[in-house]
Amino acid sequence: MERAYTANNENDASLVALIERCRKDDRKAQKELFVMFAGKMMTMCRRYAQYEHEAEDLLQEGFIKVFINLGSFKNEGSFEGWVRRVFVHSILRNINSSTFRHDAHFPEDANDPAMPPLVIDKLSSEEIISYIGQLPLGYKTVFNLAIIEGYSHKEIANLLNIEEATSRSQLLKARKMLQKKIESSNEVSIKK
Repeated sequence: MERAYTANNENDASLVALIERCRKDDRKAQKELFVMFAGKMMTMCRRYAQYEHEAEDLLQEGFIKVFINLGSFKNEGSFEGWVRRVFVHSILRNINSSTFRHDAHFPEDANDPAMPPLVIDKLSSEEIISYIGQLPLGYKTVFNLAIIEGYSHKEIANLLNIEEATSRSQLLKARKMLQKKIESSNEVSIKK
């Protein structure tokens, strides 16, 4: 029977045993591990992809990398965190660094007007993900890495082979573009 992943079973012996079986190329164990994490990883893939079929390709490639590199997981720390890192690196390999223009330097503490809380509070998570998905690839990638995955600008710069200033400017522009999209959508819904 397929079981769903839950946070409270992450460090239990059954997960460790499952990982061991996957390391031995047990296809049934690999399928079980896939089922445990496919939903969360697909959500991540969708945030970076332009189209659903691209997200599906990223999911497949990510799991191939997970299974190939499973030997490097030392059964220390969060297995899900390790899987996420493998996926982030796999996804970024598929994104061309020429996507990122070397924009003018923006100070780290550039003031970005905050969106009124009531506007964002009215949006569902699906609507927010949809708005993020409409961003240009460079903006979307940096936004996901910084805001969703929690990477620093220095880490993003290293991952994407760009300058830290480029990462900061892409994030700032992504936030501004999201704000405009949400505000204009909110104005349309208010007029209805």
